[in-house]
Amino acid sequence: MKIAYFDCPSGISGNMILGALIDAGLDPAFLRKELRKLKITPCLPAGRNYELRITNLKKHGIATTHIDVTTPEQHHHRGLTEILSIINKSKLDKSVKEMSSRIFRRLAAAEAKVHGVPINKIHFHEVGAVDAIIDIVGTSIGVRSLEIGAIYCSPLPHGVGNIRHAHGVLPNPAPATAELLKKFPTYGTKIKGELVTPTGAAIIRTLAKACEIPPKMKVGSIGYGAGSKEFSIPNYARLFIGEALIPTENDAILQIETNIDDMKPSLYSKAIKSILSAGALDAYILPIKMKKERAGVQLVTLCAPENKDAVLRAIFTFTTTLGVRIFLATREKLQRKFVNIKTKYGKAKVKFGLLGKQTMVIAPEYEDYRSLAKKHHIPIEKAYKEIIDRL
Repeated sequence: MKIAYFDCPSGISGNMILGALIDAGLDPAFLRKELRKLKITPCLPAGRNYELRITNLKKHGIATTHIDVTTPEQHHHRGLTEILSIINKSKLDKSVKEMSSRIFRRLAAAEAKVHGVPINKIHFHEVGAVDAIIDIVGTSIGVRSLEIGAIYCSPLPHGVGNIRHAHGVLPNPAPATAELLKKFPTYGTKIKGELVTPTGAAIIRTLAKACEIPPKMKVGSIGYGAGSKEFSIPNYARLFIGEALIPTENDAILQIETNIDDMKPSLYSKAIKSILSAGALDAYILPIKMKKERAGVQLVTLCAPENKDAVLRAIFTFTTTLGVRIFLATREKLQRKFVNIKTKYGKAKVKFGLLGKQTMVIAPEYEDYRSLAKKHHIPIEKAYKEIIDRL
């Protein structure tokens, strides 16, 4: 499967994403031809159209591709319904329409949330301008044309200071951007200016998975998409496209460890349950022998980076530890598929672990067959066998 990874040390915007796709192999002539299927011109003054400029720029000595959309349109505000109508009435490929619409819906939902209005009342300002439509639809065209099956993205940086938007001077990042990046790994910088735009955030949050460690791939092409602003660091997004080395899914997790020798064993169960309830993916205890020959345990907890604070609070609340060790790790996972199976005792969910198209693991859900066994007063092994026999 072909995958892509966005490395974003200076942030991300719609034109940086589209520029990186072109730099990595998207044919500009094909892009222009597809974009002409959008009937945007009725919204512009008679006889006027947008101009898509694709230029080669050097950012701190690195060759990049810069996208700029110019249009006579100044203050035409569009609602979500109008934008979706423009997309859906076009002759673009169905998958491009669907991808573009999902991005705009996510963007509209964020705007509606921060402004406290229904989503159908949202009118985009700079986001609803022609350049944003081109960035979003152009990105969708590029992803489909390059046959990218999965997209990953590095954590995204925030700048400092205030930024100017249609609503006036706003804190950085803009409220809509902050809303879009909830539960996505971010970090602060000392760079003054807007590093992540609402359009860029909407595209990444809709199409990409956060990945603190780049996924394993055999890189075939690399693209650099330039931003319009100049910062103290090179303002570009770097895109790697290649074949996944193994057809597994992967993500970044934290492994949190601590050694304990002064806690009542009867309290371990409560601690584990509380840690899992706080958002941990797994938590378990291993017996160890500590200094001075004292018997103790090692508590090991796995969690997503965004759940670290809640999990740490649970560890410090429900155990006697004074500190922990934290390691960043990559988790490789089989692709998962869940199927409901009908048996003579009732329905049960079965989990399939897939390596590409090959089924590697078949695992009935424990709680389902335990519940069937209890309901029909049969041994749990019999309920399990009934499910397996139905596969």
